[in-house]
Amino acid sequence: MNKKIILYLFFALSAVSCKQNTVKISGTIVKPVNGTYIILDELKSNDLKALDSVKVGEDGKFSFKKEIKHPSFYLIKTNNNNYLTMLVAPGEKITMQVHGDTLGNPVSLEGSVGTESMIEYNKMLRTTIKKLSGLNATYQENINKPELPKVIESLDSLANVYLEEINTYTKKYIDDNLTSLVSLVALYQQVAPRVSVLNPTKDTKYFVKVDSSLFKLYPDYEPVATLHEQVKELVGKTSDIRTAAESAPGALATEISLPTPQGDTIKLSSTRGSVVLLDFWASWCAPCRKENPNLVNAYNMYHKKGFQIYQVSLDKTKDAWMKGIEEDHLDKWIHVSDVKFWNSIVVSLYKIESIPCNYLLDKDGHIIASNLRGEQLQKKLAEIFQQ
Repeated sequence: MNKKIILYLFFALSAVSCKQNTVKISGTIVKPVNGTYIILDELKSNDLKALDSVKVGEDGKFSFKKEIKHPSFYLIKTNNNNYLTMLVAPGEKITMQVHGDTLGNPVSLEGSVGTESMIEYNKMLRTTIKKLSGLNATYQENINKPELPKVIESLDSLANVYLEEINTYTKKYIDDNLTSLVSLVALYQQVAPRVSVLNPTKDTKYFVKVDSSLFKLYPDYEPVATLHEQVKELVGKTSDIRTAAESAPGALATEISLPTPQGDTIKLSSTRGSVVLLDFWASWCAPCRKENPNLVNAYNMYHKKGFQIYQVSLDKTKDAWMKGIEEDHLDKWIHVSDVKFWNSIVVSLYKIESIPCNYLLDKDGHIIASNLRGEQLQKKLAEIFQQ
């Protein structure tokens, strides 16, 4: 091929690439104030990086151009209290109409899917904040009245309803936008200073969920990398607490839904109404096989009184699993497994570090005790069924 043609193709492709990565942000301010400047900032993890500023024209128009490689967060602002956060993707041509003193609530905006999505979320957030502010106004009106205690009780109840509504809405918003960086923003929304929509400890799984999705897509993007480090620290801090809470007496056993050897899916919750031994084992586990005769004895003695066994295998193959059931005469109770060895879903659900491992559950699925074997199990079942 002719060298000139090669060079032409190279520069042509380079031009197309630059054009595809060019973002144009154009806007019009309604009733502009003479001398107003619009500032463009890049949103970093812990600060803002000033990129550009333009003086708004007499007709209210302003515009920016920027080359970007991947979706990123930017702000346009007149000052630190008047701004619009945008999620800008390569190639977007964004147009907007705004009031100069309320950039965060544009009259119209087109050309940016991510920004439009965040604007819709912010409408719901502002509605919640308005409702909560109304409760505060009611409190102030009744602050010196004798019925104030009853008013506070009612206001607290309404506040919890409003907070639960925005919490649920935010979780669904994240679920619907897991591959978009808007889910990252949703994690950190607040309805008041120090009052977050999502609680990192209570709602840890959503922080983990967003991190798992976005870190695969944008591992080098600073806000995503920062979230990744935060989630590692968060999980480290909460895992011991959560493990203790989930396995403590009185806690509701986490749901399990796995197939039987015949292919039918049986949920752990389907055993409600019976006292249940949730037992984790495998045919390759010698201590498990040694304990199985004790389970057979316990089942034969108490099944007619309302005792059931829900046994989950960590076997590597279905054949080995079924052979273990047959050899140990375990065919009378419920068996389930995803046959994934230590990659089984139950390992993370129940933080299993070794087997045999078991939990004794009451008729409502709450944990009575854990790791009862041999005589200990027999003694506990005797206590339960003599009551």
